[in-house]
Amino acid sequence: MELEAILSLFSQEFFYSTIRMAAPIVMAAIGEVIMERAGILNLGIESMMMFGAFFGVVGAATFGNAWMGMLTGILAGAIAGALFGFIVITLRANQSVTGTAFNIIGYGLTTFLARVFWGIRSEPLKVSQFVDVPLPFLSDIPFLGYILFDHDPTVYIAYIVVIVSTIFLFRTIWGLRIRAIGEHPRAAETIGINVFRYRYVAALIAGGLAAFGGAMLSLAQLDMFVDRMSGGRGFFALAAVILGRWNPIGVALGCLLFGAGNAVQMRIQAFGLKIAPDLLIAFPFALTLLVVIVFRSTANPKALAKPYEKEATIE
Repeated sequence: MELEAILSLFSQEFFYSTIRMAAPIVMAAIGEVIMERAGILNLGIESMMMFGAFFGVVGAATFGNAWMGMLTGILAGAIAGALFGFIVITLRANQSVTGTAFNIIGYGLTTFLARVFWGIRSEPLKVSQFVDVPLPFLSDIPFLGYILFDHDPTVYIAYIVVIVSTIFLFRTIWGLRIRAIGEHPRAAETIGINVFRYRYVAALIAGGLAAFGGAMLSLAQLDMFVDRMSGGRGFFALAAVILGRWNPIGVALGCLLFGAGNAVQMRIQAFGLKIAPDLLIAFPFALTLLVVIVFRSTANPKALAKPYEKEATIE
C-alpha cells in the first residue's frame, strides 16, 4: 500500500506543484544572479523575500487589489536592495555579515510590523489573491498543459523573467557591463563603466525580484502573511545560483529541483506516510546542502564579494 502511495507521489499533480513551488525561488534566484554577476554577494535575499511577502499583503489590504499589493512588495524589496547596496557598495561593509544581519532584521521587523498593523489575531488577515488563469489552447495540451499553463499570472511572469534576464545578461550592452564589473571592475572602470552605478542598479533589480518572489507566497500561494513564511527559500535560491552556474536558464532548472523537494515533502505529509515530520521538514534543506557540496563551481564571477574602491585620481 505504501509503495503505491509513493509511486502516486510522482503524478501530474506532483509536477504541477513542483512548478508552483519553484516559481518564487526562481524570481529570487534570478535577482541573485544579476547581483552576483555584478560582483555583490547577497546573503540577505531571504529578508527581501520577507519584505515582499509582508508589504505585498499591506498593499493588497490597503488598495483591495493583489496587483497593487505586488507593486507595493516590489517597491519595499527595491528599497531594501538599495539600502543593502549602500552598505556594501558605498560603505564597503563585509557582504556576508551584512546579508546575515539583513536576514535577522527581516524576520524580526516583519513580525513586529505585523503586530503593529494588525495586532494579535486568532487568524491572520486575509487579502485578495491571484487566481489561476489557464492559458487558452496551451492548457489543453495533454498532460503538460495542466502542469505548465494552468497557473496564476505570477508564475507566467516568472517564465518571462527567466527569458528576459538571459537576453539581458548575454545579449545586451548593459548585461555585458554588469558581467564586466563582476569579473574585473578595475578594468571596467578604465574603459568608462561606472562600477558603482551598475552595482546599485543590480541591487535594485535583485531586491525587487526577491520581493516579487516573497509576494508570490503571500498573494498567490496563500492570501495572508505568516511569520517567517519565506521558509528558507532565499537559501534555496542561493544554492540554485551555484547549481545553475550563474546562468538564468540553468538557475531556473536548479530551482525546479528545490521545488520538487518541497512538493515531495508536502505530498508525503498529505498521503500520511509513516515518516517523521522533522525529517520531512529537513528534507529540502538537506537537499540544498547536498547541492552546494556536490556542485561546487569555479564559474563564479572573479570579483564576487570583493568590495571595490575607485582609484584616486592624480591631479
